[in-house]
Amino acid sequence: MQQHVPVPTAESSALPTSEAVAEAGDAGRSADGGRRPRPVRWRLPDAGLVSLLLAAALWCYALPRIGFREMGDYGLLDRLPVAYHLSLLVLTAGFVLTLRRAGTAPWWPAAHCAALLFALKAPPAVLYDAVRYPWASKHDAVVDTLLANGELRPGAALSGNMSAYDQWPGFFTLNAGLVRAFGVESAATYANWAPIVLGLLMMPVLVLIYRTFCQDWRLVWTAVWIFQLANWVGQDYFAPQGLAYLLHLTVIAVVLRHFVRPGSAGRLRDRTFLDPAAATVPPPTGNRQRAVCVVVLSPLIAAVNATHQLTPVMLCICLFALTLTRRYRNYGLLAVAALLMLVWDLTMGRPLFVETLSTLKESIGDLTQNSRAGYAGQLTGPGPELAGTANVLMVLAVAALAGVALLLRRRLVRSALPLLLVSAAPVPLFAVNDYGGEMLFRVYLFGLPGAAFFAAAALVPAAAGKRRGRAPVARRRVAAVALPAVLLVLLTGFLPSYYGKETMYYTPPEETALVVRALDNAPDGSLILATSGSFPEALHRYDRLEHWFFAEQELPENERMLKDPAGYLADGIPPGTRAYVILTRTQDVYTAGEGLLPADGFETLRTALSASPLFRTVESHSYGVVLEYRPAARGTTTR
Repeated sequence: MQQHVPVPTAESSALPTSEAVAEAGDAGRSADGGRRPRPVRWRLPDAGLVSLLLAAALWCYALPRIGFREMGDYGLLDRLPVAYHLSLLVLTAGFVLTLRRAGTAPWWPAAHCAALLFALKAPPAVLYDAVRYPWASKHDAVVDTLLANGELRPGAALSGNMSAYDQWPGFFTLNAGLVRAFGVESAATYANWAPIVLGLLMMPVLVLIYRTFCQDWRLVWTAVWIFQLANWVGQDYFAPQGLAYLLHLTVIAVVLRHFVRPGSAGRLRDRTFLDPAAATVPPPTGNRQRAVCVVVLSPLIAAVNATHQLTPVMLCICLFALTLTRRYRNYGLLAVAALLMLVWDLTMGRPLFVETLSTLKESIGDLTQNSRAGYAGQLTGPGPELAGTANVLMVLAVAALAGVALLLRRRLVRSALPLLLVSAAPVPLFAVNDYGGEMLFRVYLFGLPGAAFFAAAALVPAAAGKRRGRAPVARRRVAAVALPAVLLVLLTGFLPSYYGKETMYYTPPEETALVVRALDNAPDGSLILATSGSFPEALHRYDRLEHWFFAEQELPENERMLKDPAGYLADGIPPGTRAYVILTRTQDVYTAGEGLLPADGFETLRTALSASPLFRTVESHSYGVVLEYRPAARGTTTR
């Protein structure tokens, strides 16, 4: 009889035999019968940890070498050392590597996204010895005034268009409470940290929105990463818009997750019909559950209305866009949001609301005017021009990537159609109003979450193994190169977009002290003249002073003003009014960069006013001059 000899399989051969165990035991014993120490096997550190530590080391090394006090035409761009750029490159490389394990270890990409936010926007918060961005100091002045007066005056006609802040006081009331709770002198103590705090709070909201439509963690974190890079608008500084935007996205996230109508998903609940990365539609909710959600969301919507003028309009438009789909055709929440907005606009915000309605007749349909950026000037100078060009290219790049996804991943787009509608909903506002030259930026900001998601969908193909064939394999190979390349391009565009005009945003403490002294010494009711309101502490004591920012107008009118600056200003000062002119270095940079004054126009203005007998020099330094108007001298001069 032939003896059957078992052939070892892969599994059986992987298991140790008794002889092997005995040999291993003998090998582990020394000559005297004792146990030998087992060799220590060193495990290589995780790539995500290595990239984070290396990037942090490079960033910390570069931080004290950022020459922010010597900024020139290119703002902070040419003051960032090589080590800073290397830290961003290491972060990007680490992020791309950790995406490979995003499904099993999603916290590594999350940590890299948080690190990117900190690396990009924390240098001013850590380094600057003054509040970044003059408008942030303006908002700090509102908080100080609220703390000093202890009341709101929505009906008061405050100079410098400051009445609107008492009509939408949510942000300032919150920060007044924070100042008291922290025991700090003012909100200026922490104002520069607003972009980091708001960015960190935004991340889980974005993840919640993206996970509603996508189960691929690679795509989700890539979308968050692209959102961070494409969010160069800067509306996350110490301002009501940043807080209102966060609340707006929170409301949208809850609606997308918990307002699905029963029986509205149709074929989208069939996995064979969906894109491999698409998530199934959230479970449907009944009328009672949606009613409870409306009650829960009402305070958030009310907070949006108490914080900002434009954001409630954007929220209502986005909710209306969602009603165009069967999945979210719920009119109750839209009605509540619209009612809350109208109630606020007709009560606390009535003065500005009525004024805005009176201007709509002229602005509706004027697409050219409504899509302008800034005041009436044209960006001039290397830094502002580069920033303006980078802004346009960044918008086109994100839009092009999103367009590619609309063509190549139509099944994902169909399941994420509500997000596409929410992103496109703000676009028609171009036809309504220019919002002080900022409607272009606001439309881009509110459409960015969806645009970032679809841009990521163009770069992150369906997970390997889901679909077979030459086309999916080719897409994955292209994505392996395109993803890091595009992320580096967006990173390159972010830096000039965000820091190209930094010379306008950083103000030496000496200039700020000069302005504060001048405004503290001005008697109540005095008129403060400046070329623009974009300088530090411009609205200090705004409730006791009047303001005239005389260069915030068309360039031809400013050129006419420069022919006789003293006479032009004297004609605009009401008789019997104490008036002071404050001209600072920040104003010089701003009016030149925004094209409000011609080349050397600010120096011409300062020289002419300092030499005129109509104005007496109160204080003069290289960073600014304060002049007092002398109406008595006007009769002794000829023009």
